[in-house]
Amino acid sequence: MASICGCTAVPPGIASLEKVQSATRGVKELKPRKGFFSGAAVGGSIHIAPRKAERSLEVRAQALSEKIQSTVDLSPRISSGKSLVAPTPTDFQSRYKDDEPRKGADIIVEALEREGVRTVFAYPGGASMEIHQALTRSKCIRNILCRHEQGEIFAAEGYAKSSGRVGVCIATSGPGATNLVTGLADALLDSVPLVAITGQVPRRMIGTDGFQETPIVEVTRSITKHNYLVMNIDDIPRVIREAFFLAASGRPGPVLVDIPKDVQQQLAIPDWSQPMQLQGYLQRLPRPPEPSQIEQIIRLISGAKRPVVYSGGGCNHASEELREFVELTGIPITTTLMGLGSFPGSDPRCLQMLGMHGTVYANYAVDQADLLLAFGVRFDDRVTGKLESFASRASIVHIDIDPAEIGKNKQPHVSMCADVKFALRELNDMFRSQKITFDFSSWVAEVETQKQKYPMKFPNFDDCIAPQGAIQTLCELTKGEAIISTGVGQHQMWAAQWFKYNEPRRWLTSGGLGAMGFGLPSALGAAATNPGIPVIDIDGDGSFVMNVQELATIFVEKLPVKIMILNNQHLGMVVQWEDRFYKANRAHTYLGDPENESQIYPDFCTVADGFKVPNARVVRKGDLRGAIQKMLDTPGPYLLDVVVPHQEHVLPMIPGGASFKEIITEGDGRTIY
Repeated sequence: MASICGCTAVPPGIASLEKVQSATRGVKELKPRKGFFSGAAVGGSIHIAPRKAERSLEVRAQALSEKIQSTVDLSPRISSGKSLVAPTPTDFQSRYKDDEPRKGADIIVEALEREGVRTVFAYPGGASMEIHQALTRSKCIRNILCRHEQGEIFAAEGYAKSSGRVGVCIATSGPGATNLVTGLADALLDSVPLVAITGQVPRRMIGTDGFQETPIVEVTRSITKHNYLVMNIDDIPRVIREAFFLAASGRPGPVLVDIPKDVQQQLAIPDWSQPMQLQGYLQRLPRPPEPSQIEQIIRLISGAKRPVVYSGGGCNHASEELREFVELTGIPITTTLMGLGSFPGSDPRCLQMLGMHGTVYANYAVDQADLLLAFGVRFDDRVTGKLESFASRASIVHIDIDPAEIGKNKQPHVSMCADVKFALRELNDMFRSQKITFDFSSWVAEVETQKQKYPMKFPNFDDCIAPQGAIQTLCELTKGEAIISTGVGQHQMWAAQWFKYNEPRRWLTSGGLGAMGFGLPSALGAAATNPGIPVIDIDGDGSFVMNVQELATIFVEKLPVKIMILNNQHLGMVVQWEDRFYKANRAHTYLGDPENESQIYPDFCTVADGFKVPNARVVRKGDLRGAIQKMLDTPGPYLLDVVVPHQEHVLPMIPGGASFKEIITEGDGRTIY
């Protein structure tokens, strides 16, 4: 039986799609889609390859794998997926004899075990029942039963973002699979390593509009790094191995594996020695930086007077090297929303976040810089605003693992397609070996003046609670030692501004897609893999209610997630834009009870009671610190409903498409614009 591989986007700058299996000439091929995500196009053919050709291909693939292994750091890590062979734990023991047939579902579960997976997020259904039955036979994989498939994929993202390992979620066919779509798109935009396994109707029913049938490979083709429809039980070990490798290597992203129910039910003896068939992809993985490129960057730094480091989510795994780079050069640094924590926020050289809701001094530094060192970023529109005005005085050095991001939005003067970790390591080594030193003290002093002139601030009310103050108090009481997740909206930006992140992977948010409802599920995913670290979901009332059902998950699974809702009874960020640009005309942004606006609706405390989650509400400023401390001290999950005024605005603010000169630093919803 033929196996069907989905092809995904091919970056314009990359040559035509290289076939994963050269032995398939003359067979009908799926045409590659054009796009901009690198390392994605790894296959695109429907094939039935002759056995001899397959064996020849395996030999060539093994030789290529050895070559890649010698030039790229792909050392095995549990569930990282980066190794060329499955990082099977040393204590792994198969439940079956080598020559014992087993169901396809058991092969799937054993493949996950061999990848080092210890936690999955799966919701059962008709087409995935076999996998769930196999999970009950696993002695090492824990399934966390979220109450909605969107909740489970957001939980898998929280797991992956907070641990650096590949997150795994499993859903049934039809609506179960389509409920994963938002999470897949989110993981692609935020470069989250994820493997989503879906059940599918039996092979004979594919294309017949059978019960709960959706062509999920086609649906997700443009929002996954790669996807598979497994039509041959013998392909399962190889496909799962490839899925983990693709998800974690290069620019990380989501991979979907769709498996028909009858394939799950078939019996077979798996061949765990099958090599991956990813030659084209392996050849396109970035190589170590060239010395000439490193020297060119050092020359630019040496000639600069006002350099700034602009770092993003691509630096989360390179935090140590980034800190050393700033230490050796003394260059001030600003981070994107996704890069928070990659450099300590409490360090005086950190200018905090830049962009639409970034600090004045971070945006000032980029505007005045003569050299912009862009590390692991994609020049997102919420960072750049008006592209022509962004860093218009600067020479730009762009280092990114994805060649499609180089020059996509902003043309650099010097570019390097490489893993930021290795590039920074090479730069730091050259600084030390050649004893290169820099003096940017006058530039640092100029930026410090801007810090004093335009500090971050918020109003100090007599009795009501400022949302910024609630987050600042939380940071003080936790001493910054917590994993913070958020939904999307004003509370998200305030959490980015007022909580200090000193370590990577402590900040979980939906950045590129901006998916409301992300906060609670991602927090429970983080809690599942970080039992020793407090996990707190700072949420808005609008975002929280979108996945409120996961209160059941944190209670039943005994996950000590703390939830602090900044409840203003409105869609706060949309209200802010209404205030600023639509003369405060309210267009369906009030979330309370219009017939009784004096009462809080919905009553989240009553809702939490129904889920047996301890809770409290705080309205007065004087009660805030004690209420937060009680939340932190209470064992297990806890919900704290913090009532805040809806007139507060997230400031500073650069309107969409505007430049730094148009930054807004004053005002709120109490003023008519």
